[in-house]
Formats: sequence, C-alpha cells, structure tokens
Amino acid sequence: MATAERDYYEILGVPRTASEGEIKKAFRRLAREVHPDVSDAPDAQERFREVAEAYEVLSKAETRELYDRYGRAGLRGRGYEPGHFDFGTLSDIFSAFFGDDLLSGRATNRRARGADLLAEIEIDLAEAATGTTRRVPFAVDTDCPRCEGRGAEPGARIETCATCEGTGAVRQVAHSVFGSFVRAETCPRCGGAGRLPDEQCRECGGGGRGVEERALDVTIPAGIHDGQRIRISGEGHSGSRGGRAGDVYVLVHVKPDPRFVREGDDIFSSVELTMTQAALGARVPVPTLDGEVEIDLPPGTQPGELVVLRGRGMPMLQRPRRGDHRVLVSVRVPERVTPEQRRLLEEFERLGDERTYGQGEGLLGKLKSAFR
Repeated sequence: MATAERDYYEILGVPRTASEGEIKKAFRRLAREVHPDVSDAPDAQERFREVAEAYEVLSKAETRELYDRYGRAGLRGRGYEPGHFDFGTLSDIFSAFFGDDLLSGRATNRRARGADLLAEIEIDLAEAATGTTRRVPFAVDTDCPRCEGRGAEPGARIETCATCEGTGAVRQVAHSVFGSFVRAETCPRCGGAGRLPDEQCRECGGGGRGVEERALDVTIPAGIHDGQRIRISGEGHSGSRGGRAGDVYVLVHVKPDPRFVREGDDIFSSVELTMTQAALGARVPVPTLDGEVEIDLPPGTQPGELVVLRGRGMPMLQRPRRGDHRVLVSVRVPERVTPEQRRLLEEFERLGDERTYGQGEGLLGKLKSAFR
C-alpha cells in the first residue's frame, strides 16, 4: 500500500464525479507511463502501486462509496486493506484491458516478475487482540537447481530459436478494410524464451523451474480483522530470466470466540443475573480479552442493560487506541417456585407500588444510550 495519504482521485487525475469509464481510462493512461517495465524513474514501482491502489478502490462501487463517505479510515474500519492490486508486468495490464494484440512487436524473452501467492493461517480472537507471530509454510516456484533456470542439461549448448530469431514472439500481419494490423504471439517453439537448448534438463524437462518448500515467521499485528491480508514483498514465486520474485499474501482467519461477539473494534458479551440479584444488586465476574474482571451492578439493574467497559475492546490497527467491551445483562426468571416462595412473591407484589418499579427508558432506549 502506498505510504503517502494522497487523495485517490488526485492520484488518477479525475474529478470525484468521474464515471467508471473515465476512471478506467485514467488508470490505463497512467499505467503506460509509470509501470516499472517502461519507466526508468527510481520511484516507478512505488508510483505504479499508488496508481493501482487508487484504481482498486475507485473501480468498485462498494469501496468507492466507503472512500467517498469516510476516506481511507472508513476502508480500514470495515476491515478492507487496499494495496493488493498487483499486475506483475506491463503485458498483464494491457492484456487485462485490451488482450495480447496491443503488445505487437514487443519481444517476450525479457525479465518477468514472479507471480504472487496466497497462504492462509487461522488465529484465535485472543491472538488477534494481542498480536502474534506464526510460522507460515508455502511452496514457491524457483529456478531449477540442476540447470539454474536455463532449461538445459549442464554443459549443453543453447542456441537462438530459429522460429522467432531470439525475440520470443512470432508476428502475423492481418489485412482488413481498416488497414493492416500486426499480431504478436508467444513463439510456440521456444515458449517465449528466444533460445533453445540442444539437450533439455532432465530434472525440469526444459522448463527451468522447480518447487521449493519454504516457511516464514509472519508478524500479525494486534487488532487484525478476519479476512485481512498481510503482504510480504519478494518472497513469492521467483521471476523468470532474472526477474524479481513475486509477493506472498497471508490471508488471516480469526476464529470466533464463544464468549464474545466482535463488531469492528468493539467486543460484546453477556452476563446473567437471577431475579433477586437484579433487584438487590450484585458483584459478578465478566470475562474480557484481558482476563476476568468483576463489575458491580446496582440494585434495580434491568434486563437489557448494557454496561460499557471503556478501552477493553480490540486494539485499533495503526492507532494507539482500543474499542470498548459492552456487557449485556440478562435476568433469569424462576421457572418453578415452592409454596413458600410463591407466598413471599405474592406478598412482595402486594406491598409494591409505582415507586417500586419506577419508569425505565425501555430496552430500545438502553441500546441507544449505550452507543452514544
């Protein structure tokens, strides 16, 4: 994700009223200019990621609406982390919008960035609250260890492909009433490499690729949401012909905790009182993310009362704050009573009046008050 907090519309150079087509057109134009495959600027890679991130957000109605209303903070607050829109090469971008024909005349036997890969891990809610480190295994494509990516047996000769004359692409000219068009396709003989060995590597079959099992210690930040991803640069599939490696995206699943319900950065739980505890008041234990605490409930605590424990919720990503823990009070009513208990309850009811019960704000009012 780009570090500069620039406005996405400003990055693409379009007004906030821009249509979907105008946003796509702006992205295509900028992608041609700033992609590292065509730009020699030292910050080309970062600029392209910034442009791609802006397009990722503004090209989808859901994320664009969130951004328009709340900015980047609104995206993060909904557990959405932009910055994973990553076309590896310029050909990937153009193919996505125009097909391969637009690259007619470009040789394909150049360095190519390695593909990204996805790994998944599962953590507990308590681990999401404190942050943790996990060992994440995954398999990556690498250069074949026998031939070092050359595709040839050690000592074998490698010659220029006669079909494409070393360009890695073959061209066909098509004529129509609109003029002549040159179509470039990957050379079918050398697969775009531009070179052919006289003896293919026995281990990789000439593909120059192998598979390696790896594992990384991944730091998971406190407050991470279920479904968010962590990007690890340069640890993905290795590039071809010396191209840089792709990235690893670690998809984090946060397991539900039977004690709590998470809503954004807030935690909800419940506590159960007997009828007499609610009437007389009680001190009761409540589990929280930080361990068990005791709360004092005053006499006359009503069903549906919400007790707010400020700052006891989930940590907020990239902010030194925590959400709240909201405890919902429920009251158990006796299902069976003895004759003596019935007599006492009837006596209590006879002695009561309007002052005994008072005038509460009701369940809906309590809910509104708790979220103020």
